Amino acid sequence: MSNPYKTRKGGATVTVFVPYDCQNNCPFCINKREYADCTGFSLDAIIESIRTMDEITPYCDFVFTGGEPLANLDALQQMLDVIPTTHKVYINTTFPVQAHTTLDEMLAFTERNRDKITCMNISRHLQKYVEESPDEVIARIACPTRINCVLYKHYPAHKLPEYVERFLKYGIPVQFRYDYTETTPDNLYEEENDRILQDLRSMFTYKGLDGCRMRNGFHFAYKGLHMTYHKTLPYSTIVETDENGVTYDILYDIVIKQNGEIHSDWTGVPLDVEAYRNVVFEPYDLHVINGTVDF
Repeated sequence: MSNPYKTRKGGATVTVFVPYDCQNNCPFCINKREYADCTGFSLDAIIESIRTMDEITPYCDFVFTGGEPLANLDALQQMLDVIPTTHKVYINTTFPVQAHTTLDEMLAFTERNRDKITCMNISRHLQKYVEESPDEVIARIACPTRINCVLYKHYPAHKLPEYVERFLKYGIPVQFRYDYTETTPDNLYEEENDRILQDLRSMFTYKGLDGCRMRNGFHFAYKGLHMTYHKTLPYSTIVETDENGVTYDILYDIVIKQNGEIHSDWTGVPLDVEAYRNVVFEPYDLHVINGTVDF
């Protein structure tokens, strides 16, 4: 670490990479190569790191990703059980069809943890890359859900209204995502040449924009359904000098790797845990930029 840490009130979001793989090979996934060799992966080490982050920032958000969090329900339960109720918990999943775990078992898991899981983000894309569980099953998930859809490269834009109608019948909100490996500070808020944004504007009702240094959301409505177009930078540390001449590493995301190592960024930078115990907090800079964002 070259500078003291600063983060938003409550603490940086802690993303946990589960220590087991998925069976998918989505073309835009940059995590897959991390699971090519599972040597050194440790559930126990991850649990200790979760406890450490809870101790330092007892109100931060936790996100479980992978890999596929639901590929090992017992291990996921162990990780959830060490997170106190002061935290919001999100799970990124394909809610997959699996040989070793039935859909009913996964639904029962959501029922048992309905008061623990803030939201399950379910990956469903315009092009199918995996064997998807039926939409009727997704609608039965006991905790709140949201659909995540990466609009990747030459996506079929003409299918967007039909795609949204698919989830409208269940009232499940949809978040479209830009390929974040292509996001830069220059195009994060660029609108005129953003093909995805222009496609969404032409088909749905634009409501407003909120954002911060790191990410943003363009909000839309369709027959009462809330949709967001989300863009975020591929790293999570902003270096800034304040009015007193102090330069900070401002952290938005902290990552617990599959071996339990704690990183301060997605780019492989280790977190100085002891320094983070003295992190400076600032108000979260996410704010409404234009329009009405009242979902």
